[in-house]
Amino acid sequence: MADWTEKYRPSTLSEVRGNDKARDALAEWARTWDDHREAVILHGSPGVGKTSAAHALANDMDWPVIELNASNQRTADVIERVAGEAARSGTLSGGSGGRRLVIMDEADNIHGNYDRGGARAVTRLVKEASQPMILIANDFYDMSRGLRNACETIEFRDVSPRSIVPVLRDLCRKEGIAFDEKALEKIAEGNRGDLRGAVKDLQAVADGKESVSVEDVVSGDRDKTEGIFDFLDAVLKEEESAEAALKTAYNVDETPDNLLLWIEDKVPLVYDSEELVRAYDHLARADKWLGRVMATQNYSYWRYATDNVAAGVAAARNGTSGGWTRYGGAPYRSSKDKTRDYIAREIAEHAGVSIATARREILPFLAVMTHHCKNRELTVRMAARYDLDAEHVSFITGSGKTTNKVESIVADAEELKEQEAVEHSGGAFAPREDAGEDADEADAADGDADADATEDGPAQATLGGGSEPAETDADTAEADGSGEAEKDDGQSGLSDFF
Repeated sequence: MADWTEKYRPSTLSEVRGNDKARDALAEWARTWDDHREAVILHGSPGVGKTSAAHALANDMDWPVIELNASNQRTADVIERVAGEAARSGTLSGGSGGRRLVIMDEADNIHGNYDRGGARAVTRLVKEASQPMILIANDFYDMSRGLRNACETIEFRDVSPRSIVPVLRDLCRKEGIAFDEKALEKIAEGNRGDLRGAVKDLQAVADGKESVSVEDVVSGDRDKTEGIFDFLDAVLKEEESAEAALKTAYNVDETPDNLLLWIEDKVPLVYDSEELVRAYDHLARADKWLGRVMATQNYSYWRYATDNVAAGVAAARNGTSGGWTRYGGAPYRSSKDKTRDYIAREIAEHAGVSIATARREILPFLAVMTHHCKNRELTVRMAARYDLDAEHVSFITGSGKTTNKVESIVADAEELKEQEAVEHSGGAFAPREDAGEDADEADAADGDADADATEDGPAQATLGGGSEPAETDADTAEADGSGEAEKDDGQSGLSDFF
């Protein structure tokens, strides 16, 4: 039997159910695309009709579709080859006005370094595209701020049971199946806003039957991942035990460090001063456990952080809080922190060290050796070796906002990577004919670094020339509680310079 979700997929936007405002906004975006030429992000829970609406729009506009699933094909080269060419090319293909629609599903599953430049490629693509683009995401805040700001956004909300029931009724009639209205209502209620799930459940119940009764419908809700706002309500507001709040945390697709940021940012909106004191005590404990994770790379400590973030904070409140709370968007996290984290991950991956070692031991040395890009050749090699863009080079060298000098360094780094790829030299930092000269320059830079360290003191060897001191082994040992510093040789990540 054919899958009903495909067999009865809407062929026009007028057939999309349960999200009338989102549907109308999408149609308006398409009609006025020549005026604004922006990509659009359709975001909302799984099964609410985002992908169906995108394809229905393509039918309405007579736009051929180029589709890319970002979760499977999300590296920079694939995105550029498949979606990039389609989005930037002219209007040689058919379709109304020569347009084609680029649809990128699961766009929230692209995560920077881990996807080899995919996130940056998508952000660059939506800014340069000469064709309409639709990005589809379940979790809007899993996408980078730069990508979100570059696109128009349309939210698809969970479909109410009241809107799901008519869809199920129509399917039964089309399939010639008698039904009990109560059975359809039970299926709709059990899927909690997931229209696609409801259709699948109806098909499973009706398989081989001429009628569907209440007794045919198995009770129980569909297993569905909790959203971040459901988690916030469970911890901060609802009349649930600390244990129940903790179980909710396990159903959220977020790491404990992100859960801590959300709770820390939103708890003042709900708790009174007395409750806040107790809640922040638990958050401080959670932060200590996360510090141990960073110091030791032992992720088993995550469970203790989650215990404090969810169960601890839930136990800190005196009772329940009624009404609706406007939580707002994702918690603020400084761009400096995120930039440092990205660079540390790049260094760790290329140098074969832990992220903690890259952050503590290697970044400060890079900052000194490339300070203000004075050693230009070394800075170029660094940018090529770690695949850094202008923002990252500016951060490490302390050059402030991106300058023409930094831009030219990044351009030279790209040329260096291409040249050495052709020559099969084994990488941007592979030995070259002038390695002796480079070594002399590196020794000179190292001498300058020693002089700077002597003049300013160890605490001044900061990342990017800022005022924040680099982390030390002693700090890590204190966070870990072990009294012993990490034994990794941080200098191994610098060996390619010499």
